[in-house]
Amino acid sequence: MRRLAIGVLGAAGLLVALVALGPSGPAGAQDDAPGPVDVLQVSGLIDDIVVQSIDEAIGRAVDGGAQALVLQVNSRGSILPRHDIEDLLGRIARAPLPIAIWVGPSGARLYGTPAQLLAVADVTGMAPNARVGHTGVPLDPPGVTVDLGAAESALRSRSLGLTEARELGVFRQRVPDVGIPTIGSMVNALDGYDDDDGRVLETTDERVLDDGTRRRDTTATVRFSKLGLVDQLFHTVASPAVAYLLLLVGLGLLIFEFFTAGVGIAGVIGATSLVLACTGLAALPARGWALAVIVAAMVAFAVDVQVGIPRFWTGVGVVLTIVGSLLLFEPLPGTTLRPSWITLIAGIGGTVLAFVVGMPSMVRSRFATPTIGRDWMIGELGDVVVAVDPDGVVSVGDARWRARTNR
Repeated sequence: MRRLAIGVLGAAGLLVALVALGPSGPAGAQDDAPGPVDVLQVSGLIDDIVVQSIDEAIGRAVDGGAQALVLQVNSRGSILPRHDIEDLLGRIARAPLPIAIWVGPSGARLYGTPAQLLAVADVTGMAPNARVGHTGVPLDPPGVTVDLGAAESALRSRSLGLTEARELGVFRQRVPDVGIPTIGSMVNALDGYDDDDGRVLETTDERVLDDGTRRRDTTATVRFSKLGLVDQLFHTVASPAVAYLLLLVGLGLLIFEFFTAGVGIAGVIGATSLVLACTGLAALPARGWALAVIVAAMVAFAVDVQVGIPRFWTGVGVVLTIVGSLLLFEPLPGTTLRPSWITLIAGIGGTVLAFVVGMPSMVRSRFATPTIGRDWMIGELGDVVVAVDPDGVVSVGDARWRARTNR
């Protein structure tokens, strides 16, 4: 009996030990697995929304245990003051985890003061056919040195392609190839990076195949993120083409609603478009006088809309619309914010068609007085209501009509 009890206790102890030790194997394996790498997609002009998204991405990466954060950038400039970009450079330089900059995909651009991010990021790279440059005067964030080395003078006033940028040492990367074509290649380029805290990034496993070739497999999980729906809406509104088209649509619909006395749908849509347009124009470097020219063009159009016939003031409106559209936005270093020709044709052409063809016809049909012909009364019999001598009133077809006789 005693031996049986000892055996039962021994088996129970062994079972407890196995249960306790069982999960330790997978847990250890998970601890040995490399941490994830976060990727934030940054496109369009750098504004407050983009800067906030970068700050939030750094916080998420730290809280989520990421090894590093990669900023996938395709931007032609910034619409923020220099001190805001300096603050961003300082936060990236002092981030608690390595931050990489990848200018991609192929054909991407990184122009203006945001290009100086390459000087403070831990690892940088660029896809083939991409370009960087037009950095302007170097920024001076507190406690951070912005040094682009031998490429600083070249980057200040022009842009560089991949080959020239590599020769001038613009990028900080460990890969020997001539470019980083994909975001996967950029994640692989992080492998082996050693930061100031002694942490070594592990993102790639290199294997030798049976035929002797070497293959690099990405072992780190890549987590992508981008702007949320609302942030993306306001970031898109702050683009020149969208803000310009919303401005024309909003002003046009408000004039349409005013002169046609509709039920308000066009007015609500026009007011919403105008509010969004003003939001975008407030963030963009728009010329105030050019905006006033477009508003004056709408006033000129409205004069002839009231008359119902396109005349002199319609021509004035067309000229003012063209001038205001072409000169609405100030250029940024290395790029122009003027909307594309397709956008200009759509905006100017749509406005001209609306005020030359659409609105006059709509106003005439809305307020025209219906007329009734009198040919149908020929040969009809009527009753005299008021003696026709020589003028009077007769009743024909259940209606009274003025009548006159010359006899």
